[in-house]
Amino acid sequence: MIEVEHLTKRYGNLTAVNDISFQVERGEILGFLGPNAAGKTTTLRMLTCFIPPTSGTAKIAGFDVFDDSLEVRKRLGYLPEHAPLYLDMRVGDYLDFVSRVKDIDPHERSKEIDRTVSQCGLKEVRSRIISTLSKGYRQRVGLAQALMGDPEVLMLDEPTTGLDPRQIHEIRDLIKELGLGHTVILSTHILPEVSMICDRIVIINQGRLVALDSVENLTRQLTKTQMTQINVKGDPGGVVNALKQVEGVLAVDKKQDADLVGAGHVYVVHSRLDFDVREEIARAVVKGGFGLHEMHPYSLSLEDIFLMLTNEGPAAKRGRKN
Repeated sequence: MIEVEHLTKRYGNLTAVNDISFQVERGEILGFLGPNAAGKTTTLRMLTCFIPPTSGTAKIAGFDVFDDSLEVRKRLGYLPEHAPLYLDMRVGDYLDFVSRVKDIDPHERSKEIDRTVSQCGLKEVRSRIISTLSKGYRQRVGLAQALMGDPEVLMLDEPTTGLDPRQIHEIRDLIKELGLGHTVILSTHILPEVSMICDRIVIINQGRLVALDSVENLTRQLTKTQMTQINVKGDPGGVVNALKQVEGVLAVDKKQDADLVGAGHVYVVHSRLDFDVREEIARAVVKGGFGLHEMHPYSLSLEDIFLMLTNEGPAAKRGRKN
C-alpha cells in the first residue's frame, strides 16, 4: 500500500531525510518514531505531497507522490501535528467544507459527514463552534477531516499531543479501530502508545532509517546479555559492588528507586547468556546483609530500544539498559 524507496530531502547543505526505504502493507498500523528533528514530519510531508522529495520515490496505492499527486491525495487522509481547523466555524459546517474540498459526490456528502461524526464521537458537539471545544474534541474534528471520503491510507502526526489521559485513551482506541479498515502511519513520542497500537515500527535518527521491525523482533536482535531485574534494600554502592563479584555478571545498572518508601532500589543485572546467575545473585545479596525484595527476568522495552538506536544516553553507549 505504501512503498518508499531511497527517499531523500535536502535543504541546501542540510539533509533532513537521507535515503530511507520501507513498505507498509494494507491494513497495517506502522509506528513512525525518532527524536526531535530526526526527519519524521519531513517524511510525512513528502508522503502526503506537501513537499517534493529531492530524490528517491514514494508510492501510495501504486501512485507516485510526485507524478500522480492528485491521485495520491484522493487516497489518503492526513492529520498534521497541528490540526488544520477553522476555529470560527461550527463542526458540521467545517466538515461540510472539507467534503467539498475533497470533491465528494454532492449526493453522498450528508451521509459521509454523518459517518465521520459518528465514528469520531462528535454528535454532541456537531453544532458547536470549534473554538469552544476542548483539545480532545478538536483532535477528533481533525481526525474526522482526515477520514472524510474514507481514504485507504491515514497519516497521523502526534495525534494525542496535549491531551489528558482520558482523551489519549479515547483517541488511542479510535486509532486501533481505524486500523481495522485502513493503512495507518502513526508518528508519536508516546512510546507505550506505539507498543499497544502498532504492528511494526520505523525508527529514524538524523534523517536515516535505523530500525524497521516489530518490537518483539527488535528486542531479540538487540538483547546481547541475559537481564535480571531485582529490588534490593541497602546502600546502592555496596549492592552494586556485591553483585559485580558474581561470576558471569557483566554489568549492574541502578534503574530507579522503588515506589514505596523504604522498599529499596531497583537494579538490572546483565550477565552472560550461557549463565543462570539468579541463585548466585540471591546469595550475594543475602551475604552482603542486604534485603532482597524481588527478582524477575527483564527484557528490553520500546524505550530501551529507542534510546539504543538513536544514540541517546548511556544505554546507547553500552548497547543495553542504563
